[in-house]
Amino acid sequence: MQLEIITPEKKIFEGEVAIATFPGEDGSFQILNDHAPLVSLLKEGVVEYKSKELSERIQITGGVVEVLKNKVILLADGLKD
Repeated sequence: MQLEIITPEKKIFEGEVAIATFPGEDGSFQILNDHAPLVSLLKEGVVEYKSKELSERIQITGGVVEVLKNKVILLADGLKD
């Protein structure tokens, strides 16, 4: 599935991933290929995404994630240092 991570300042990541984990308002959740359509608010926490070649973790201050037809877009409020 395709993942885009965008902050108000810049695009952080765009690429193919196998799994992504997000800090939802009601707890952490994972997105895999062919996930049902979804829009969710995110709280401050860790976003983790993995592919065969890549495993990354970033800290966000909050945001919104949208999942539709194997495309995941994360609009992050900002990154936490």
